[in-house]
Amino acid sequence: MKKQLGFLIVTLLVVTQMAGCAAALVGGAAVGGYYVGKDKRPIGEMSDDARITAEINVKYTRDELVSNLDIDVDTYQGVVTLWGNLPSQEAVDRAIELAGTIKGVKEVISKLKVISFD
Repeated sequence: MKKQLGFLIVTLLVVTQMAGCAAALVGGAAVGGYYVGKDKRPIGEMSDDARITAEINVKYTRDELVSNLDIDVDTYQGVVTLWGNLPSQEAVDRAIELAGTIKGVKEVISKLKVISFD
């Protein structure tokens, strides 16, 4: 049951991320933080990147250490960039580790910073 629920969540995230792609390609609208009309990636690669981002976000929501943290995940050609401010180096290390476990991730670039939330 948990596995099916996880698959459903990932599927929904990918579908919702990809729902705007057709319109974006036709209309040249901005989607995902970049100008899709000028994106040279094939649609299959864009879909893979969206899947990677969605799977990382699902892993983060299930992890006790990073579940409630605000981490922005960008994926481009299998290279994942993580952005955000975290309360500890342990949380940063865990976020990087989880991102690297996803199939298709070629590299994880961390722009995460440790800051005090006091």
